[in-house]
Amino acid sequence: MDQFTNLPLFLKLVKSVEISPDTRHFYFALPSADHKSGLITASCLLAKYVTEKGNNVVRPYTPISDVEQKGQLEFAIKRYPTGKFGNHLFSLKENDTVSFKGPIVKWEWTPNQFENVTLIGGGSGITPLYQLLHEITKNPEEKTKINLVYGNKTPGDILLKKDIDSIAEKYSDRVKVHYFVDKAEGDWKGETGFITKDWLNKNVPHPDASHQVFVCGPPPLYEAISGNKVSPSDQGELTGALKELGFTKQNVFKF
Repeated sequence: MDQFTNLPLFLKLVKSVEISPDTRHFYFALPSADHKSGLITASCLLAKYVTEKGNNVVRPYTPISDVEQKGQLEFAIKRYPTGKFGNHLFSLKENDTVSFKGPIVKWEWTPNQFENVTLIGGGSGITPLYQLLHEITKNPEEKTKINLVYGNKTPGDILLKKDIDSIAEKYSDRVKVHYFVDKAEGDWKGETGFITKDWLNKNVPHPDASHQVFVCGPPPLYEAISGNKVSPSDQGELTGALKELGFTKQNVFKF
């Protein structure tokens, strides 16, 4: 039973679990245990709440739960100091509701769409990239090879690391994961510093029609890697490291 249409739907918060110092895993109940979200990969939902002054606050969020999962919808959401919606969500108690509307389809993935996919993300930008990673690897008919390049401030800020590492281990012949952090801690074995043009040139497949790159993260990541979008419906021009490496606008999608 698929649920989401373009009408708002109020979902109850089942629980939220801390997964990093400023990020929680939110579980929302669908209308019944047999309901599915009806979403496709890759798509997001619009969440809305009304402030005490009567102003609407709307933000897009990408679920991390499987599109076929029944009964619940799950999100990994980061709270920023001045983020109105994040602070609102973090203040919710069990059984409080949030209004969701959608889906908004960002990219319609079909099996074996490309030979190679590179996913470049930063911070909470991992969610649509994880959606793709999960969808591609769960399908036994898929042969697509995946390079995930994921940057964060510290090792403790890496979201969904256990899930990502589990996928990488299970599909080690097709999935390569590269973590970057600004500040290494403990026995860190990943990369330290920024994701650079030289590193990408050495570690991901070179540009061609069978290789698609997906990018999602904060504005500085876009500026360095691909250039920012102009608007949700306008990808803008390709700039940054990917442009310098010979990729074209058709080879790169910015979430």
